[in-house]
Amino acid sequence: MSFLSATGMTGGYGGLDIITDCTLTVETGEIAVVVGPNGAGKSTAMKAVFGMLNLREGTVTLDGEDITALPPQDRVPKGMAFVPQNRNVFVSLSVEENLEMGGFIRDDDLSDTKDLVFSLFPVLAEKRRQPAGELSGGQRQQVAVGRALMTKPKLLMLDEPTAGVSPIVMDELFDKILEIADTGVAILMVEQNARQALEIADHGFVLVQGRNRFTDTGEALLANEEVRRSFLGG
Repeated sequence: MSFLSATGMTGGYGGLDIITDCTLTVETGEIAVVVGPNGAGKSTAMKAVFGMLNLREGTVTLDGEDITALPPQDRVPKGMAFVPQNRNVFVSLSVEENLEMGGFIRDDDLSDTKDLVFSLFPVLAEKRRQPAGELSGGQRQQVAVGRALMTKPKLLMLDEPTAGVSPIVMDELFDKILEIADTGVAILMVEQNARQALEIADHGFVLVQGRNRFTDTGEALLANEEVRRSFLGG
């Protein structure tokens, strides 16, 4: 069984299923990427994994434990951290205060983890006393990821981490995601920049209309002619 195993997920909103028999898995220290056209149910699948969507069918296990019935706040102490696409920082708080908010579930010293975040994102160390609302979009995203890392997650979930940032910032964020995975954290990521995301992915899931259409290694999906033609622009 995979470290994260979300199998046969079916659910949605108001009686309408957005995802149907959807399966996402990721191993410790690996990057799994969820791609597909707009409206494919990518973010909905991510929310289902985190417990923000009630499933009609399906099971979610983390490190062998069935967490299907747990609400999101109870999944965080189990080792899950989720970075949403929008409104993911406290704009009136400083960078450092945002990071400290991420450590609210911990009762130990946060300084080592904070130092790790600052070494990963040096610009945050420079701007540690600056309100997060004054930062650029890319820097805010670094704050959001850094705050999630403060929980010392075993699984880091990122919903469109490069949305609205420049290509240079996107490349930098992907480099940092690789570094985080190298520390042994499992990463599950929804991403619109499919080609670039699959280039760093160990595994990829292509969703279409809420269902798994293709599942393979990132390398194999990039080489798949139908995937390239239909989802990667040729």
